[in-house]
Amino acid sequence: MSPWIVPLDAFEPFRIEGPKQDVEVLPYLKSTGAKNIDIKLEVAIQPEDSKESVVCNSNFKYMYWNMNQQLAHHTVNGCNINTGDMLASGTISGPTPDSYGSMLELSWRGSKPLTLTDGSERKFINDHDTVIMRGHASNGTTRIGFGEVKSKVLPAK
Repeated sequence: MSPWIVPLDAFEPFRIEGPKQDVEVLPYLKSTGAKNIDIKLEVAIQPEDSKESVVCNSNFKYMYWNMNQQLAHHTVNGCNINTGDMLASGTISGPTPDSYGSMLELSWRGSKPLTLTDGSERKFINDHDTVIMRGHASNGTTRIGFGEVKSKVLPAK
């Protein structure tokens, strides 16, 4: 996971405007300018002893709440944040079915199973599946790649 821990300053060349927020936000959450970050994301599922299948291509730029807003919202009620703390964004869903950020969305609550490369279907992630995430930010002249982070889902004990 360590390649995915990146200081926000490293993303300055990749900042863009975020989606228009369609409700009036509280004053402490108001923001203007390029606060979102253009990070291309790919998620794959690899069944045990099989090839991986890419199930999602999304982008961090689709985040409705930018990281500044998430941090402000976190701390406004007294939650302590200290130097070195990590803040995760949550599910990142894009506007198209192939960019939805969770299996619940991708399989439309289990009613539309995904067909993987090996012919198997998934409504949700199965035991022994490996989930692989890849990401990079690029702007034509500069690229920051995170490599991949992956984890195998083991059965409950």
